[in-house]
Amino acid sequence: MKRKSIQEPVVPQQILDPAWRAAALAAPQRRAKCVVCGEDGAPNSTEGLCWVCRRLKISAWRDSDHQMPATE
Repeated sequence: MKRKSIQEPVVPQQILDPAWRAAALAAPQRRAKCVVCGEDGAPNSTEGLCWVCRRLKISAWRDSDHQMPATE
């Protein structure tokens, strides 16, 4: 089966250029670094954690809540 060659772009260049410029201006320029590992921070993290460290923190909280207290 032969592939059809694309003669014209789907979106005209005169529409595409302003859209790329607007997207570049709307995008956040620099995210805060994670305080634990130094990677880019998660956009919704208020603690200053990346998504991996944030997930590990949530998992650790969940594990500590399910542990039975030690009895003597």
